[in-house]
Amino acid sequence: MANKKYIDNEENTLVIDTPEGTVEIMKKPTENEMDEIQEKPKKKISSVEDLPGVGPSSIEKLAAAGFNDLLSIAVATPGEIVGATELSEATAKKIIAIARINLEMEFTTGEELLKKREQMMKISIGSKEFDTLMLGGFETGAITEAYGQYGSGKSQIAHTLAVRVQLPREKGGAEGAAVYIDTEGTFRPERIKQIAEGCGIDPQTALKNVKVARAFNSDHQMLLAEKVEDLIKQGINVKLVVVDSLTAHFRAEFIGRGTLADRQQRINKHMHALIKLAEKYNIAVYVTNQVMSKPDQFFGDPTEAIGGHIVAHNSTYRLYLRRGKKGTRVAKMVDSPSMPEGEAIFQVTEQGVKDA
Repeated sequence: MANKKYIDNEENTLVIDTPEGTVEIMKKPTENEMDEIQEKPKKKISSVEDLPGVGPSSIEKLAAAGFNDLLSIAVATPGEIVGATELSEATAKKIIAIARINLEMEFTTGEELLKKREQMMKISIGSKEFDTLMLGGFETGAITEAYGQYGSGKSQIAHTLAVRVQLPREKGGAEGAAVYIDTEGTFRPERIKQIAEGCGIDPQTALKNVKVARAFNSDHQMLLAEKVEDLIKQGINVKLVVVDSLTAHFRAEFIGRGTLADRQQRINKHMHALIKLAEKYNIAVYVTNQVMSKPDQFFGDPTEAIGGHIVAHNSTYRLYLRRGKKGTRVAKMVDSPSMPEGEAIFQVTEQGVKDA
């Protein structure tokens, strides 16, 4: 058997002693060269394309399965990666480990989070009482859910936000564009023109800054939510995403108790995609939700939001809308991590949402 050893001479070469003689293999690194090798920084992995062992076809398969950034890979299991790409389990574990190292997934301080939240913006709805209820307006980096019966003002708030997000920050806007995912055919460009005129925005400019997509089923709806990131990468300054309504397709397609678990799982995945979008790009997400009546409730309001605990837990803020007296509407803060419970009375006018 060959016997490896270093020869300490001027050439400093690595040689192997064999029965046939001594064979030179390579030059042994000097101490200075060894220091340079050890100190040489490794390439920083910043995207899925940079991961070693992942080819173009695997990247496409990962993207199709929703693994389009390092965070989604870092929090995935090896089984999920193998199922999506047909990579070996060893390779899957390797790329997950590399993604976690490069993301530097560590704890942060409350002070750092407070500084990050200072970048958050509030989009005014145009009603002082409503804005007071929301502590300044609809928050970016969060999901605000509004549920209520038909005619309670859910879609009117959506149209108003789609216009007012385009206002300068000093006027309660976010100087950005809106994406409107319409699942029930409720979007009306005429309303955008009316509200824009009331806000002092050129109607044609306002319409151009609202990107509308009609979702025809739940799969299409989920795909459109994922495509918002493509618009951002094209240079569109998206600051609002509206889903009107969130649960309509899921409610129609998944019928009966036997499909309830599958429905809830898909809604959960959809809302996780929305909150990830909100946090990553500092976007306000506004979703409307349908309601049902609880037949077993004899006292109080029997109105209950569709989607159960999955929608409730994934929504940062929950608003319950109902009709008030003399054509007014009432918004009630049902759930919030920082805002107190309260109510605001508002009116839906030709110019959008106004104080009653």
